[in-house]
Amino acid sequence: MDEASLGQGLWRAVVEQLAQEMPEQQFNTWIKPLTAVVSDDLSKVTLYVANRFKLDWIRAQYTGRLAAMLEETYGQPVAIELAIAQRDAAVRTVVRPPVRSGGALAASAQGSGTSSGLGLGPSYGPASRNPAQAAASAAEQYRNSIQISDGSAAPASQGSAEGDTGNASGNFRNRLNPVLTFDTLVEGTANRMARSAAMHVAASPGHLYNPLFIYGGVGLGKTHLVHAVGNKLLADNPDAKVLYIHAEQFVSDVVKSYQRRTFDEFKERYHSLDLLLIDDVQFFANKDRTQEEFFNAFEALLAKKSHIVMTSDTYPKGLANIHERLVSRFDSGLTVAIEPPELEMRVAILINKSRVEGTEMPEEVAFFVAKNVRSNVRELEGALRKILAYSRFNQKEISIQLAREALRDLLSIQNRQISVENIQKTVADYYKIKVADMYSKKRPASIARPRQIAMYLAKELTQKSLPEIGELFGGRDHTTVLHAVRKIGGERQQLTELNQQLHVLEQTLKG
Repeated sequence: MDEASLGQGLWRAVVEQLAQEMPEQQFNTWIKPLTAVVSDDLSKVTLYVANRFKLDWIRAQYTGRLAAMLEETYGQPVAIELAIAQRDAAVRTVVRPPVRSGGALAASAQGSGTSSGLGLGPSYGPASRNPAQAAASAAEQYRNSIQISDGSAAPASQGSAEGDTGNASGNFRNRLNPVLTFDTLVEGTANRMARSAAMHVAASPGHLYNPLFIYGGVGLGKTHLVHAVGNKLLADNPDAKVLYIHAEQFVSDVVKSYQRRTFDEFKERYHSLDLLLIDDVQFFANKDRTQEEFFNAFEALLAKKSHIVMTSDTYPKGLANIHERLVSRFDSGLTVAIEPPELEMRVAILINKSRVEGTEMPEEVAFFVAKNVRSNVRELEGALRKILAYSRFNQKEISIQLAREALRDLLSIQNRQISVENIQKTVADYYKIKVADMYSKKRPASIARPRQIAMYLAKELTQKSLPEIGELFGGRDHTTVLHAVRKIGGERQQLTELNQQLHVLEQTLKG
């Protein structure tokens, strides 16, 4: 076998193994688009990526694993070099997925692939330090009166986008909330990638990651992030024409333009923007005329190198009843997820938001609340408001006992509604298996994986002990339950798709 064939087989073996290990969306986003060139002596693999952002992310997240897999497959260490594919450059490839255009920058990474990062703040990940240290660091990072917002505050200018016209001197009504900026957004592992991508867009609109598609569950900060992009661009370029709008308002504007026969005004308004920020594009589902007009606006804005930032509750290919050509446009730039905030990030939010309200929340109370309120930032802030109001009304200092009293309704609802049996049924329905499979002896992956997820949720959401959970899963030993809890808990920190699935299941179980 010649050297080229050996190199081809080496890289293909690694890619095929990763395809089995990684969630499909994660694999398709980061690994599949890579173009690999293996040196003649198999000592080095050069991976070409589309742009600097992806280069940094792949170097930080994947080069360590790739290097280990290459060494395991080949039997000797294999160096990894990362480079940005040059536009229109002919590159000799080993694996030929599509290569997207990028600049002419290059960087290399070997061994573990330690990331130089993007300079956007410290890591709050679980591997970095223990929870108390992480919370203290996060609190210190945001000590100076940071305001946390979930994006639910009223926009600065209200009313329909219909008639939101004006010149570039400031009369254009952009509908941005000036409070929602990058400075007022608490950063953590859950939103770091989305935040850094949004900052790149704000700094270089019309070039990097166009369109930028941000997806995630409710109350995680998507709206805050898109407002931050608009506010940053206007701070740098006050003459820019920026518009924030909810998808439902766009639908309303389309209807009005047809009723009033003001098509030209509609097109002029949307097609002349420098930056369009549009929330919850899933609301375009089943609205053919709206989708047609948005497609036209999308094409017109890209043609004039204007930027589009969108949010949704799911990734582009997960959108239902949206035209395929529109979905392909959504997926043509950069798609990033915002995940539910991890424990340390929730603690940081509580501590700093309480400071904004003029109250110091003890760290142990913040941990108690963060452990019991996990779904999203909006619910977390609601819990904080209840605690602060209860403390002021009763003239008592904030303590864990006071928090228990203030949140007793929330905690009792959770404890009353969530049972192991309910978890088993919900997980079985979600993964389309039988409830009986939860306590059967069957071991295929299609059953074993959901069973482990159900065990993990049973430990997280109920007060049952490991032996009690094991008994409810067909009399399994407590060590089996412990293995499942540790496995799913660890993978949740690594796999975006699994984390999203668990978030959906938790929200479903909590009602």
